Order: sequence, then C-alpha cells, then structure tokens
Amino acid sequence: MSATSYRSAEEIGRTKEGPRPLPPLGEQKRATELAHVDTVLGNGLRVLAVRKPTVPMVELRLTIPFAGDDPMHPATAEVLAETLLTGTRRRDRVGIDTDLALIGGDLGTVVDPEHLRVSGSALAGKLPELLDVLADVLTEASHVDAEVRREADRISERLAVARTQPRVIAREALQRRRYGDHPYTREMPMATDVAAVEAAGVRSLHAASVLPGGSTLVVVGDVDPDTAVAEVERALTGWTSDVRARELPPLPDLSPGDVLLVGRPGAVQSQIRLSAQALPRTDPRYPALQLANLAFGGYFSSRLVENIREDKGYTYGAHSGFEFTGAKATVQVEADTASEVTAAALLETRYELGRLALVPPTDAEVDSVRQYAVGTLLIASSSQAGLASQLAALTAVGLGIEWLAEHPQRLASVTTEQVAQAALEFFAPHRFTGVVVGDADVLAPKLTALGGVVLGAEPGSAR
Repeated sequence: MSATSYRSAEEIGRTKEGPRPLPPLGEQKRATELAHVDTVLGNGLRVLAVRKPTVPMVELRLTIPFAGDDPMHPATAEVLAETLLTGTRRRDRVGIDTDLALIGGDLGTVVDPEHLRVSGSALAGKLPELLDVLADVLTEASHVDAEVRREADRISERLAVARTQPRVIAREALQRRRYGDHPYTREMPMATDVAAVEAAGVRSLHAASVLPGGSTLVVVGDVDPDTAVAEVERALTGWTSDVRARELPPLPDLSPGDVLLVGRPGAVQSQIRLSAQALPRTDPRYPALQLANLAFGGYFSSRLVENIREDKGYTYGAHSGFEFTGAKATVQVEADTASEVTAAALLETRYELGRLALVPPTDAEVDSVRQYAVGTLLIASSSQAGLASQLAALTAVGLGIEWLAEHPQRLASVTTEQVAQAALEFFAPHRFTGVVVGDADVLAPKLTALGGVVLGAEPGSAR
C-alpha cells in the first residue's frame, strides 16, 4: 500500500463531522437457552450443571465455605490448600498429576477467609475420571508430614516477600480499617504461623471442614446436564457428613470515617484505598449502582480516570469496583500515586465522588456504561471457563444461572434518574473511609491540611 493511500487508525475512526459513532451491540443468546440442572444432592452439595458445547471440554468449580476462629486457621488452611493435591491413600503426587494428564485435565486450589475453592478442567468425555480424582482428594487426601513441611516452608518464604509489597500492605491496612479483628481480615497468614503448622493440624482441619453440606459445585461444558449430575453423585457418594461447612460470620456495615495515614518510611509512591458500603447483587437497586460505579471509576473512560490519569497525570491507573462477601457488598476506590501528588490525588478523588452525586451521569454517559456493562458480562461468560467462574461466584451466595441470564435486561431497564439516585446515595464522599499508605513524613503536612485524614501506625505494629 502506498503512503498516499494509507490511513491511520485515528483517521479511520473520524469523519469530517467528528468521531464515528460506535455500532450498537448485536443480539446475544440468552443464558437461559443453555440447558442446565440445578439440584442439591443427598449429602448437601448443590450441583449446577450447564451444557455449553463450545469446545469438547468441561470445567468444574467447587466452592466450600471455610471459615474458622482459631488464630492458626488461616495458616493451616493455606497449607491444606497447597497440599490437597499432593497425595491420597490411592495416589501420590505423581499419580495425581499423571491421571490428570491422561485426561487432558488439571486441578488447582485456592483459599481465603471465606472459601476453599477447587477448580479444574478436562476433556468432556473424561468427566468421570476428573471427578474420581476430585473425590479422592476430598475424602482421602493424606497431607503427609514431608509434603506439609515442604509446602509450609515454601509458603512462609513467599509470604515474607509478599508482605513487603505496597499493594499487600495497603490491602491489609484497609481491611483492618474496615473490619478490625473480624476473621475476614485474615486474608494472608503470618509467615511465622505457617512455619509452625503441623501435618496433624492440617489433617484435622480437613476432616472437620472439607464438607459437602453448604458447598457448591458448578460443571460447565460439552456435557449432558442430567448425566453430569449423575456422574457427580456417583463419584462423590463417599463424601458425606452430618455437619455443614462453616460460613464466615456476617460482616458489619462499614462505618464512615477519616482516612488513616499508614506510614511506610522511605516510600516514593503512595497507595490510596477508599471504601464504602454498597449493595449485594440481589438488591433491585444494584443494576443502577453498577452503572453509577462504572461512570465514576469502573472502566477506562470513567470520570476518575479522566481526571487523575488523563488530565492531571497523578497516576497510571485508578479504579473503582465492588467486593461481594456473603450477603454484604462494598465499593472500593484505588489509585497509586507519587508521594508529591498524593494529597492532590485524594482531593480530586473526593471531588469526583461529590461531583458524581451532585452532577450525575448524563443520558449519554449512562448509555455508554450500560453498553460496557452488558458487553463485558457477555464476553466474560462466553467461554466455558468464564461461565463456570461467573456461576461459581453466584452459586456461593445462593443465586444461579437465572440471575446471569436476566441481568442484561435489568441493566437495560435502568433509567438515568435511577443511576443519579444511586450516585447520590452511595457515592457521597462522607460515606467513605479508607487508608493512605506512604511516607508519613512527606505526606502528613499536606494530608492533614486537606482534612479528614488521621495519622496511624506503621504496618505490622498492631499485630
């Protein structure tokens, strides 16, 4: 192509009258068209099986409530998750890996204060074999001394490094600011606690807490839902208990308050973290709040990003989003800034919160974020893995595929006035609390002059 006939992407995207308008979203298949079975087995396990024959694979997501009060629970749970797939009475670590490889499969685990999660995939025709390995580790995981010691040492080293990272420090400070000593704040165990974990404690926790009652299993793929449920029931027939898995105690509602300045001597960057009470997905006002959040800071063209990134250059990225825990939800606002502009970035963030409440999104803004919300939801659930993960999050709070199928229509029905009301009610600056983590000697003079900021201790001093 000659230089004279070449047009840049910017030129292609514009006309003499201005930028070309984005085309409307096309019609999408509703999730309700996916054949599915949603049932509770005799052992108390809820199973949601969905046929999605995109590729000849199957995805599974097991979510087990996994709360605990013992101070050593977070450390023991972390080691349990890392050693769950290291051996059983029938298979050692190599045997598990080999059997999964033979079916084109994999299994992985992760744990947090609320849940133990096991995710996996395999060739669709090998679902029974995948479930056999899953059943084996759920009922017969050995957590042998050598594996526990090896994993505990490795986790301890990883945690020691992670706890020096600014984002980790900011997250832990925000959690303490929001919820004090609630078990939900124990997202990352102390390295010393992990180093002290014994195999007997891990085996005891497995027997007491890896339970089917109250747990959920999502199966998505090129499978018949009725057959998949029958395979699950057959494979997990030995996974039983008279006790239900333990739920995390309900979180208290957030109390608005001053932002806490957490000292991190010598830091050249600061982490701004703000949070306020929001609405769960089940609340009829949630769709309006979702769109209000997107307009504020939920995507790249949001007001917050336009202000403190594009206009002011205070940060490479700013974001706001929801965190769902049990029946509660919160909204978080995040930005990392250079120390010299931290106070200014906090001021502008508060300004944008107030502006959203007092100068609500226009019809054009609402239409834009609505298209973004619907589009990202459809994209996220278009693959088997994406749909399985979406449904795992929903089933963990008692919802199902119907909620996912109906949500685009809920978003389409939201009016600009409803978004304005949600913005006024939930994004008012006085509703927020939070933390700023950085060099207190540098930050304190400007932040205290700004107001609404109190000085706190250095990270770890409250432990």
